[in-house]
Amino acid sequence: MRCPFCGNIDTQVKDSRPAEDHVAIRRRRFCPACGGRFTTYERVQLRDLVVIKSTGKREDFDRDKLERSIRIAMQKRAIEPERIDQMISGIVRRLESMGETDIPSGTIGEIVMESLARIDTVAYVRFASVYKNFQAADDFEEFVSELRPPETDSE
Repeated sequence: MRCPFCGNIDTQVKDSRPAEDHVAIRRRRFCPACGGRFTTYERVQLRDLVVIKSTGKREDFDRDKLERSIRIAMQKRAIEPERIDQMISGIVRRLESMGETDIPSGTIGEIVMESLARIDTVAYVRFASVYKNFQAADDFEEFVSELRPPETDSE
């Protein structure tokens, strides 16, 4: 592993342990050249996934990009970070187990929205506003009204 501080390729592992979600290994590393310390995470990857964008463009699946978008939607919500990590790992496992290496971005968006809806409706609406490209307040109002259970007349 290359040192992020000096670029030395000969770093040493000082400590290894399972990460909180138990699907990754956390390694503390030390660089003998500059004395820098840093942490790496090692995850199992079942297959290389390719995202097919709505424009037809293809790009490698990026777990970090998925994580960033979910964490933005979850910002300032009372959700434990471990639960978010578990959700992200679950989404990635689901994508990898679909049997296809090429996955449309719409499929990924739907899976993320389904997962967010189960955890936090505010994060779900935040993510949907970007994913569905809301342009005006009316878009939010229409989307949120679909979330509410139908009102029953109490007459």
